[in-house]
Amino acid sequence: MDIKNISKKYKDYVIEKRRYFHMNPEPSFCEFNTSKVIKEELDKLSIPYIVSAETGIIATIKGKENGKTVLLRADMDALEVCEKNEVSYKSQKDGLMHACGHDGHVAMLLGAAHILNEIKEEIKGEIKLLFQPAEEIATGAKKIIEETNITDQIDSAFAIHLWQGVPVGKVSLESGARMAAADMFKIKIKGKSGHGSMPHETVDAALTAAAVLMNLQHLVSRNTNPLDTLVITIGKMEAGTRFNVIAGEAVLEGTARSFSKEVWEKIPEQLERVINSTCAAYGATAEIELNRATPPLVNDEKISEILKNSVEKLYGAEAVTKYEKTPGGEDFAYFTQKVPGALAFVGIRNDEKGIDAPHHNEKFDMDERGLEIGTNLYVQFALDFLNS
Repeated sequence: MDIKNISKKYKDYVIEKRRYFHMNPEPSFCEFNTSKVIKEELDKLSIPYIVSAETGIIATIKGKENGKTVLLRADMDALEVCEKNEVSYKSQKDGLMHACGHDGHVAMLLGAAHILNEIKEEIKGEIKLLFQPAEEIATGAKKIIEETNITDQIDSAFAIHLWQGVPVGKVSLESGARMAAADMFKIKIKGKSGHGSMPHETVDAALTAAAVLMNLQHLVSRNTNPLDTLVITIGKMEAGTRFNVIAGEAVLEGTARSFSKEVWEKIPEQLERVINSTCAAYGATAEIELNRATPPLVNDEKISEILKNSVEKLYGAEAVTKYEKTPGGEDFAYFTQKVPGALAFVGIRNDEKGIDAPHHNEKFDMDERGLEIGTNLYVQFALDFLNS
């Protein structure tokens, strides 16, 4: 079956939809218009669907023959970023922007819906199309799974991330760890305030916070196997009210990133041990809030091999490229934890055209030729998996 030839008729449609969603971005769990447009498009095709997590949609395309079930996922939410691109499809909402490619993900999966619906008589098995909310706050996937038990109904899951680090025309789909576990934490340190000239009467929360900040780095340099990866970053630190008052309270906020399941599972105990013991040494106490946003995203070896074959069928072996794993988080990991799955990085970078701004940047954009590649890959992988 020549998927590339079939998809040609939907090329302009996918670009049009991507630009529409780009002009009308919506934040996490507020993707109401995006969801409405998706449902309208599915209704035109008479593709049945259910709604979950308010804005999420799971559509189902059944083949003529019974067989396995595969899920194809696209995330929908935008970011609180003020766009600085001067393009015809610039965001129409101040302070909101699709600065991570999710507009393209939705458009590609809608394009795939058209193609798969057109050839459904030749499909063996069932395809679930998930339009997922709230990836940017790492809660959408988990909520969809909890509400629908979708992972009990599928044999594999596949997602695409349009990726600025990969040149347009190339696809990265290696097995193993691809995106990091992401944890967010907040540390509230309680000391005793007092006059800046009489520190012996106080418990300095600012000094304690500084010690906590430094000691947490020992988890990276001395408690983690050098062959593994752990990042501990304190991005925000607040303490004190004026120059001659010793702070009685301090707040630190940070993130931890890791790729190994073993490293990830140890983080809560390690944070608690270092923070509490450091505070105790200074006579202070601490409250720790830890949000385990997402586990590491690991591509299944067999699924990655099917993906590689799918790319080569479409565009030849030269389209396959290697790209190093990234410390960014991705809540599609909740799917790959439960079923064999993979995420592919589809290239959208074009240095010659100046399309090179990083993800989450106010000038982020994409070479839209990547949309056709992603659309075709959704379809080809689904068929290849169901026939494997």
